[in-house]
Amino acid sequence: MRFFFLLSIILILFSCGSQKTDVVETDINKSTSPTQEKITTQPAQATTSSFEKIFKSDEEWKKELNEQEYHVLREKGTERPGTGDLLKNKEEGIYTCRGCQLPLFDSNTKFESGTGWPSYFQPISKENVVEEIDNTYGMKRVEVLCGRCQGHLGHVFEDGPKPTGLRYCINSVSLDFIKKK
Repeated sequence: MRFFFLLSIILILFSCGSQKTDVVETDINKSTSPTQEKITTQPAQATTSSFEKIFKSDEEWKKELNEQEYHVLREKGTERPGTGDLLKNKEEGIYTCRGCQLPLFDSNTKFESGTGWPSYFQPISKENVVEEIDNTYGMKRVEVLCGRCQGHLGHVFEDGPKPTGLRYCINSVSLDFIKKK
């Protein structure tokens, strides 16, 4: 039983990377991608933004978030693919950070990636998301964090549609949705 549980976790972690993770890895090593430029020139601590950063203790976050939200946003967890409440949402509006309500993605940038997680080809504003290298699980990926509360959102890959070629693979549990009126 334990073996199947561990195997399931490993498959989930690798599935968000899809087929083109090697492309991201190659581009990251060459330092030619816009994603890598952002990582190297704008670390989370050095960005200037039009909003104040939010810093809370683990106890404060645990009071505000449910168990799954806390696991994903604060412990860098991942929800199971295909289970997110926003995966199939087709309504017009804005996707915000569940931890602090910072606007992150417009519904006009959402697309069906087939990965089991909501995917977007660009954030509302580059300052609203922070990207960091993630070397966990033996892979080199680019993690996406909320620019205000530093909550884990998901990862970005360079196998998305035009015009950016990027796929922001985001956990539904990290997001709220505000419907356009």
